[in-house]
Amino acid sequence: MSLQSLALIENWPVPTAAAGVVRADGTVLGTHGPAGRRFPLASVTKPLAAYAALVAYEEGAIELDEPAGPPGATVRHLLAHTSGLAFDEHRVTAPPGQRRLYSNAGFEQLGDHLAKATEIPFADYLHQAVLAPLGMSSTSLQGSPAKDGVSTVTDLLLFAAELQAPRLLDPRTVAEAMTVQFPGTKGVLPGYGHQNPNDWGLGFEIRDSKSPHWTGSSSSPRTFGHFGQSGTFLWIDPVAGAGCVALTDRAFGEWAVGAWPGFTDAVLAELPSAA
Repeated sequence: MSLQSLALIENWPVPTAAAGVVRADGTVLGTHGPAGRRFPLASVTKPLAAYAALVAYEEGAIELDEPAGPPGATVRHLLAHTSGLAFDEHRVTAPPGQRRLYSNAGFEQLGDHLAKATEIPFADYLHQAVLAPLGMSSTSLQGSPAKDGVSTVTDLLLFAAELQAPRLLDPRTVAEAMTVQFPGTKGVLPGYGHQNPNDWGLGFEIRDSKSPHWTGSSSSPRTFGHFGQSGTFLWIDPVAGAGCVALTDRAFGEWAVGAWPGFTDAVLAELPSAA
């Protein structure tokens, strides 16, 4: 069966949208819209980049707590947006570990660090470590590890299944990535204002009790994922036992703030009948 709630994307004020839902075992519960169309991911690129970093960690190429980025910062700080780097500039605005400063620059420095450690350009490493093994043949990185990925709903559903039942990584590593790093850290969630605490794992935002938020009011606190300024999102709700991807070609804005939570709640409400 296909989830009827996915058809709600037809009401979104966007030129094109596609969405899908997947279980941990890879069962796709439905897609709607052009699932094979390639969309710019914007910051939904970051979870892919983070997963590649975790593969490098398991391979022994890097350590999570080795120095990386600005003085005093580590790979862990870069992944958790606590390196102190500014949003889009390679300058330090706070000491490492003190504030949750969401940073594209941090992920770009992470990419540079991995490229040096592995002696492989980061885009190539991402392809070899994550995209090719998962069969994500329509996904590529065409620039910054923070925001320049391009993918499809079909490919990202493969990734969403991997996040629920890891094959490329030890499940303990993935559990660490979905655990709050530097608990109690305050910060601004882009598009949603100041959050205290502003909880993140290793490259993945953790919902916890944030309000307002881009997921649904019925999303469990354990929900994790990411959204992008290109009007894209990926979430996994471990309690619901499913992951959801939505990609559009309209920049994030008030339309998304209004549309996404209700869409997520509708998907979650329909899940038990599809199990």
